[in-house]
Amino acid sequence: MPTVEVMDLKDDDFLLDVREDDEWQAGHAEGALHIPISDFVARYGELTEAAPQDGRVHVICRSGGRSAQVTMYLVQQGIDAVNVDGGMQVWAAAGRPVITDDGRPGHVL
Repeated sequence: MPTVEVMDLKDDDFLLDVREDDEWQAGHAEGALHIPISDFVARYGELTEAAPQDGRVHVICRSGGRSAQVTMYLVQQGIDAVNVDGGMQVWAAAGRPVITDDGRPGHVL
């Protein structure tokens, strides 16, 4: 399973958040694309439209389990995807910003 550490992510890396709506609304990384794992197959086209053509997709969830599943699926589809190790829990613990949709500080559920 291809993985990346939170600390190795750059601000302009493409981030796909696969957590559910309530988790996203509590707080997320700025600029991330949100497609819940429960809707992922039906909304797959949204990812292919938004993702950089020759870039990498960094997949994140709360702790890394759901994002690992989506990463494996994307790799099988021929997409350069990596799982963000430790997910949003490590993201927040590392001091990376977590915001709500209106830009206020958020938190990880």
